[in-house]
Amino acid sequence: MVGACDRKHGISISSAAQFHCFHFLVMSCRERSRQAKSPDSAQCSDSRKERRETSRRKKKEDPLKPNHAEEKPSVKETTKEKGKHLTREHSREQQMPPEKTKTKTYSSRSKSVKTPPLHRDLGSQATTMRSETAKASLKATKSKAGGKAETLTHCIKAAGKMEGAQPEEKKIERPSGRKKETAAEKSYDTVDADKIKPRMLKTRSVSVDSVLQSTLRKLKIRVKDKSDTSKVVNDFIENLITYLKKETVYFQEVDEPLRTGSYYENLKISDPDEFDVMLPMPVERVQIEPFGENGAFYSVALKRGNSPLMKFQPNDILSASEMLQEFRKEVKKFAKGFPAWTIEKKKGGCPAVTLTHKVGSVIISLDVVLCLKVKLSWPPFTSNGLKIDQWLGTKVKQEYKRKPYYLVPKYEGRGNVKNDDVWRVSFSHIEKDIIKKHGSEKTCCEREGASCCRKDCLKLLKHLLHLLKESNSSFAKFCSYHAKTTLLHACCSRTRDSDWAASDLNRCFGLLLQDFESHLRRGELNNFFIPSQNLLSGPGKSLCKHLADCVKEQRENGFPIFERDL
Repeated sequence: MVGACDRKHGISISSAAQFHCFHFLVMSCRERSRQAKSPDSAQCSDSRKERRETSRRKKKEDPLKPNHAEEKPSVKETTKEKGKHLTREHSREQQMPPEKTKTKTYSSRSKSVKTPPLHRDLGSQATTMRSETAKASLKATKSKAGGKAETLTHCIKAAGKMEGAQPEEKKIERPSGRKKETAAEKSYDTVDADKIKPRMLKTRSVSVDSVLQSTLRKLKIRVKDKSDTSKVVNDFIENLITYLKKETVYFQEVDEPLRTGSYYENLKISDPDEFDVMLPMPVERVQIEPFGENGAFYSVALKRGNSPLMKFQPNDILSASEMLQEFRKEVKKFAKGFPAWTIEKKKGGCPAVTLTHKVGSVIISLDVVLCLKVKLSWPPFTSNGLKIDQWLGTKVKQEYKRKPYYLVPKYEGRGNVKNDDVWRVSFSHIEKDIIKKHGSEKTCCEREGASCCRKDCLKLLKHLLHLLKESNSSFAKFCSYHAKTTLLHACCSRTRDSDWAASDLNRCFGLLLQDFESHLRRGELNNFFIPSQNLLSGPGKSLCKHLADCVKEQRENGFPIFERDL
């Protein structure tokens, strides 16, 4: 039977069995010596003497009978059973995974199995002993134990028979043992991964925060530069208004300038090099008709009156192109007295007169826009816009709706038909006030209140869009107004100041980028005041999707484009 088993495993099991049998005999001897020291030792010795004398008489009376004193069936049977149990324990010990790879789950399962203390001690010793040690112990036993060697031989033979009786059981158990070890290792790796992952995410978050804060510091405009440029621009505008009131015929009624744009909203980044100023012409009685279906463009007709602008309405429609042409002439005349200012060439579809001036090392650009100031109810297309009720409150919304709106000359084509007499509705003054009073609490970003990161998020988004446009000229159709509109919608979704905590810049900016990506992938970004106008209809869906992919790549990789620009 032993020959049928695997030789390698047979040798290890036989050696273990020899060791266990020897250990059992040693323990038996210790037990007998202990009993000899007990109070009943005298009686035990007398009974042993009586048994020996009885055995000698029987041998003399019947010499043919076998030596029954030599036989110890109870001990042999016990040893055989013990050998079986120890062999199984040894095979289990071989299949158990190393102690280092045990998980808590595996340990709890092993604790549920109750093993006698003697078996646990013998099993742990059997796994650490080598076959050579067992053989040496066997030789020492033969020399010391004397007549008990025969019993040890029987135990070894019994263990040898058991080796041939359980080869299939070992083959079945070994694969299961490997599976348990693999599962334990996997669970151990999973636990480590769960511990390491938050650390990596925290480290990455700290790194991204550092990049964003460094970028904001770079984008911050120096106070001296801001003061110098604003002084030059304000001086030019004040003198221009004085000139229009006194020296022109058609623009004497010009109102106070409306300073709009990122500079006056404290959203300008890098350099104070762009200024937008609107010069409003108030109109009391006016009739507007929608041009197109999106509600953003209108044709204007002045009703009968003494307005000097009637000169630009030959066919019951106020001509935006003729008004702008006359306004441009007057600005050129005025600019001659300011040789430091240079008038740029007219851009197609642009209503502004652009002038440039070099202040120190910065070349500033000033866009002067002539517009109409309409003191009537807002157009019907605005009824579903300006959803600031949950953010700034219904009362603030009603105050805004009572303010006038502005119409800016703007070219708009309908198919192949050109129309230079179209006006675009503008709420830039409302946008400026919303950005200024951006908190749901009145003390937001004031000395008495907590700071938020709404403006910082918009600055970062504008800067990201600017860098992407520099790296890819196909993104030229996207502008900062897309970024501002995205922020306004996001503020209406996350209305609380705590949603935009200054200490949580990384998360807030990430959410704003996800909003921007969502708009781009849908190819839909509704005008904040006129929901029927889609601001992304011009670039097209394919280009919007491409920009969304670029923004996502930057967001998921910690904004490498910012790091390169630092």
